[in-house]
Amino acid sequence: MTPGRHTPDPREARTPAEFLALLQTLKDWSGLTYRELSARAETRGEVLPRSTVANMLARPTLPREELLTVFVRACGVAPGELAGWLEVRRELAGRGPYPPADPADGDPARADPAGADPAEGDAEEADAARPDPAGAHRADADPVADRPAAAEPSGASGTTGAAGPGLSWPVVPAAPSGGPPRPRSETPSRIRRAVVAAVAVTGLVLAGFSVVAFLRDGRTGPAGQPPRTSAPETSAPETSGAAPTAPAAGDVRIRVMGTDLCLAERRGTRTGQIHQVPCAEAVVPLYSLAAVGAGRWRIVSDHPDFGPGCSGIPSGGRIPDAAYEDSECGDGGRIEAFALEPYGPGGPVRGYRIVPVGSGTPGSCVTVVGDREAVWARLAQAPCVPDAAGQLFSFDRRGPASPGTP
Repeated sequence: MTPGRHTPDPREARTPAEFLALLQTLKDWSGLTYRELSARAETRGEVLPRSTVANMLARPTLPREELLTVFVRACGVAPGELAGWLEVRRELAGRGPYPPADPADGDPARADPAGADPAEGDAEEADAARPDPAGAHRADADPVADRPAAAEPSGASGTTGAAGPGLSWPVVPAAPSGGPPRPRSETPSRIRRAVVAAVAVTGLVLAGFSVVAFLRDGRTGPAGQPPRTSAPETSAPETSGAAPTAPAAGDVRIRVMGTDLCLAERRGTRTGQIHQVPCAEAVVPLYSLAAVGAGRWRIVSDHPDFGPGCSGIPSGGRIPDAAYEDSECGDGGRIEAFALEPYGPGGPVRGYRIVPVGSGTPGSCVTVVGDREAVWARLAQAPCVPDAAGQLFSFDRRGPASPGTP
């Protein structure tokens, strides 16, 4: 919570849009990220997927009461203030000029009981519930996950057939009133059958020519085996003795120098804590580097459950051993810019330090802490040391078909 500031008063809202703006102000007041709100709700036995919160705050419609209750509690308001939020929400939902609550808004009760985020489906359901002037439904991507959603099939407007709700099938025009049904002409059928037969014969002839040309080129494998196709380009496996790779914009695998371990998260958790794991298993999330000017870099993460984000240090680095973690980009309370400094005094570059820019604890480096030989050892901010133990990294290029890449 921001010291010296009170929680926003929901009674100031006169429209659903103003109510949503106050909910955003409440989140800012809490000082919590989406993941932290989700984790706090989980400790209370409640479910609050971060994608649901992001959907709620991005829409102009009122949230469901159940979602509002869990969100307000997670933000840390006093129990007595919750009733005020619910009362204002009911008043706004009952006013004629304003749209009622979106019935398909993210409902925590429909989330995965195992604690994982749903497949970003709330936005699609809400859009499908609204009438479409074109006579077809559409599905929009989750604003945080940024993943494309498959469009629903659309049919002729005004007719719903046996295919089920939301699907329309063309119907045969009815005969004029009082007259016999018009007979179907068989001529189109004959033409279609003739065309299909001609296409099939042509295909067989072309296939025969292809086989002959293939054999003449001598491209068969040993002992008549089929030729080997080219394998997709992959990156060479990392080894503990590999030289460091300098940072460059694009997809990377961040390797701890002197080991076969790379940076990753533990899937199924919401903390965003970054650990070291075998490089072949370092696929959650996928990392890339983005230059932000003046020798500064942003380490971008792409998580299969939480979508795009940024690696960073919380609380402005004021906590000496603050965790190095992934979360949403653009949080003003986090350090998300780093200097990737080559290190190798008196000799060749031994690796690159990840130095938080503007840390509240000067002289800090991202460091593997605890047992540096152990898989799942975590990373945190710690003082930069002369031997740079656990503080040197390589930014190996990650191609589209690297080992372990989904």
